[in-house]
Amino acid sequence: MLDHARPVALLIARIAIGAIFLVHGYQKFAKMGIAGTTKFFESVGIPLAGLAAPGVAALEVVGGLAMILGAALPVVGTLLAINMVGAIVFVHGASGFSADGGGYEFVMALAAASLAIGFTGGGALALDNRMSRRRRTLIAPA
Repeated sequence: MLDHARPVALLIARIAIGAIFLVHGYQKFAKMGIAGTTKFFESVGIPLAGLAAPGVAALEVVGGLAMILGAALPVVGTLLAINMVGAIVFVHGASGFSADGGGYEFVMALAAASLAIGFTGGGALALDNRMSRRRRTLIAPA
């Protein structure tokens, strides 16, 4: 029973976590704008804010989509987790743990979920898994 539920559970997790990153990246492009995101990054002391702002926004959009699809999960999961560590260090860490006060609780959960999903293989419904199965089929001896 659990073996049948695992791919669906991983798909739900990938969609939820991927959607959060996708929306936050989109907001950096569309709502705040890259100029506004850069200004915010500068205000919290992020180095090279002019490069970091579009880089983080793109990572969150592309990484969120990749997470949803289950593509390049070890790389995407690691990059998104590193992104969240940066958010803890530069934005949320000084506010303590509780998300109620702007703390790092939610950001830490996103980092942990990104790593967990990234290194589970994403399940049977992940693009990575489907592609590796297809590759094995194509190169299997006749």
